[in-house]
Amino acid sequence: MQTLQQLDYWAIAIYMLLMAGIGLFLGKFVKNIGDYFKGGNAIPWVSGAISNFMTKFSTFIFVAYAGIAYQHGFVALTLIWSTVLPALLGVAIFAKRWRRAGIMTPMEFLETRFNSSVRQTFSWMGVLFKILDNMVRLYALGLFVKAATGLSLESSILACGIIVALYTVVGGLWAVVVTDVVQFIILIVATLILVPLTIQAAGGLPSMMAAIPDHFTWFNGPKGMPLYLMVYYLMILVKYSGNWTFIQRFYSVRDERASQKQGLLTAVFFFLFPIIFLFPSIAAKALIPNLENPEMAYVSVCLKLLPEGIMGLMVAAMFAATMSVLSGEYNVTAGVLTRDIYQRLFNPKAADKEMLWVGRFMTLVLGALVTIGALYVGGFGGAFEANKLFTGLFAIPMTLPLVLGIVLKRPQPWGAFATLVVGMGLGLILNTMPQVSWEWATLIEIVSCVLVFLLSGALLSPSALYQQRVEAFFRRLRTPLTEAEKPAENPVFMQIMNRLYAVALVVTGALFIVMSLPSIEETSGRVALGAGCLCLVLSALMWYRTRKTILVSEPVEHHKTQQTIEN
Repeated sequence: MQTLQQLDYWAIAIYMLLMAGIGLFLGKFVKNIGDYFKGGNAIPWVSGAISNFMTKFSTFIFVAYAGIAYQHGFVALTLIWSTVLPALLGVAIFAKRWRRAGIMTPMEFLETRFNSSVRQTFSWMGVLFKILDNMVRLYALGLFVKAATGLSLESSILACGIIVALYTVVGGLWAVVVTDVVQFIILIVATLILVPLTIQAAGGLPSMMAAIPDHFTWFNGPKGMPLYLMVYYLMILVKYSGNWTFIQRFYSVRDERASQKQGLLTAVFFFLFPIIFLFPSIAAKALIPNLENPEMAYVSVCLKLLPEGIMGLMVAAMFAATMSVLSGEYNVTAGVLTRDIYQRLFNPKAADKEMLWVGRFMTLVLGALVTIGALYVGGFGGAFEANKLFTGLFAIPMTLPLVLGIVLKRPQPWGAFATLVVGMGLGLILNTMPQVSWEWATLIEIVSCVLVFLLSGALLSPSALYQQRVEAFFRRLRTPLTEAEKPAENPVFMQIMNRLYAVALVVTGALFIVMSLPSIEETSGRVALGAGCLCLVLSALMWYRTRKTILVSEPVEHHKTQQTIEN
């Protein structure tokens, strides 16, 4: 298999400089811990939806799900569409509640809803799970980079881990969201270049369907069985609904309506874009039928079809996918370490400036731990299997009290503890019993955890103080936010953000145009050139829009100033 060429490395280097520049620039606007961990509740809902999508969408898709698509076809889409359900449930149930909760980290809610012991236990266990979960993502990215560059897996993981951690440390949630939007554009454009190339190389869609007919059915293979799909959808519903970054996006926007619109747009993204992303891996079965490692399907077809320079952009897009996830996870997990553990246990009177620096230090520590741990993920049987194992052991028992606790007010603190103990105990036992399938093990664990949690609500708590606190909290969740509780919009700052997007689009467009020139005689080069020109047009429109906004707002500001002088 061929590897990256010199032009490809230039493309990746320019992309990395762009991400680092955005992180450093946005670091100037981070003045306090609220800015760092929840963007001052001022994240635009469209940007939040893109970030929400990107923080669930990593190279894991292009490795684990790509392997399923290569082996079994469209069933990979059937599986990945499980992510649509939690986004829609968020719109219907959770979005308003999380925005009204008035929290800076998801774990803060647990103290108000249950007690401080629940908050501490779930904070420590949650950080451990986040480290394990992100180890899998970084491992998947390392596999991709190893296949593309020829570097060792260890070197690939170390390089990727260091890059992600450093640019996330400076800019906080704003850096996460803005880079997510830029990375989203790069990822979409790079993937759209690959799709027509794979169809052309396979001799057209009819030829592909004739060559691999089973791959064009929705329930092919063992992962297409009804029981497997039912349990997988249920697992993803639990995992995503209680995912810290998923929750963080809901409470980082201005109000409840913005939170719901963000969730709806996220669902649309989850439904549409996986079709584009997974199609090349399905086509790879027809193009490279005897691939030794199915999880290398996507990178193999990229190396086969993409010319020098364009391949570098595709690797940059892979970086984009996983950097988005890891940066978001690092930010929200560092928030728990800073707010729920450091401030709550070690320094309750910590000044805001100190908290900001502690948050950055925690982000750096998390990056180091995840990078080191990713070196050992291969021992768990690969990315997809490791993800299933960690989810069964930790995600289910940890997220159910979080998800059900914000909806149901009767379950008590001991129910949260019992859910965690019973869930993890069952997970450990069932995963060591080869005679019990993953489907039944996961289903038994979910049902048992739900029953234990609900059982704790069968009788009211004898503590009147606890009942009053919980009742007051749920009353707040039912009460719409007032205008005074919503952050004041800063049009100047938003103009700066839009201009930053415009500049990033210029760099992206120029990158695609320059990298297309050596292969301009080929289809890939011409498609890349068109994509680059489209980025430049979008940049110009965005810049013009911000200029128009400034011209419109200036007379208004002038009128207000005149009124003030006259008064």
